[in-house]
Amino acid sequence: MARSARAPWKRENPRKRAGKASRHLSPAKKAAAKARARRAGRRYPNLVDNMRMAAKKTKKSAKKRAARTRSTSRKSARKSSRKRTAKARKKAREKDPKGGLTAAGRKAFARKEGAHLKPGVTKKASEMTPQDMRRKGSWAVRFYGRKQLPPLIDRNGRPTRHALSAHAWGEPVPRTVAAARKIAAKGERLLARYRRIKNG
Repeated sequence: MARSARAPWKRENPRKRAGKASRHLSPAKKAAAKARARRAGRRYPNLVDNMRMAAKKTKKSAKKRAARTRSTSRKSARKSSRKRTAKARKKAREKDPKGGLTAAGRKAFARKEGAHLKPGVTKKASEMTPQDMRRKGSWAVRFYGRKQLPPLIDRNGRPTRHALSAHAWGEPVPRTVAAARKIAAKGERLLARYRRIKNG
């Protein structure tokens, strides 16, 4: 009794139960169902024959699915590649190749960090305001006066971004620790001058 209750003809159509339209067998699957019935000695295919054929995946449909999957993968890969390229181009526009950030880079930094960066001070010492002296002196000591300096040149002998930042502040790009310390010493003199002016 339990077995007959599980028989397909005793169960409701699952597609109908899910509110979906019934699907019909393709001509090829109908022919395959008839052939299956004939092999079993039946004149016409029964529900089980039709169900077996409906569940069977043809080589053609499998190929189509594989082709669709490959096409989707290729499109996804191309889309990801375009996104990465666009992101790299955007980042490149934010960095000045000579050193420091471009105006777009400073805006991006403000959006991300909330800090409003200003362009580096490139004036001569005689033309600087006290505020300029404080800004440039603070930058020079912070970048090139630290105890352990980051690399100033890469393995190909080109200046690193840390070294190139000197260009954005009107200083020669340091390639050696001695050159970097020279900029730091200049920064200390600017800060000392700023303090003298501030204290009257």
